[in-house]
Amino acid sequence: MSHPFSHVPLDITVSVGRARPMLRDLLRLGRDSVLPLDSKVDDPVELFIGDRLIARGELQELDGDQAGQLAVRLTEVADLGSGL
Repeated sequence: MSHPFSHVPLDITVSVGRARPMLRDLLRLGRDSVLPLDSKVDDPVELFIGDRLIARGELQELDGDQAGQLAVRLTEVADLGSGL
């Protein structure tokens, strides 16, 4: 028998990095501005439900009918009973 909540959709946030600009720099941002992050393109991304880290993975681009769409290949998954 399946869990009664197993069909409830969840929003997962994928974090690719963080930025810590000074307020003055943030106020100057506009179209075509570049905001540097604290991570590199090949660094792992983190997946969150709310503020809870549930997995880490690598960004990849899908092929075939979904060409160009981003996805995450999971490399580490939390034991949801204890965390990562």
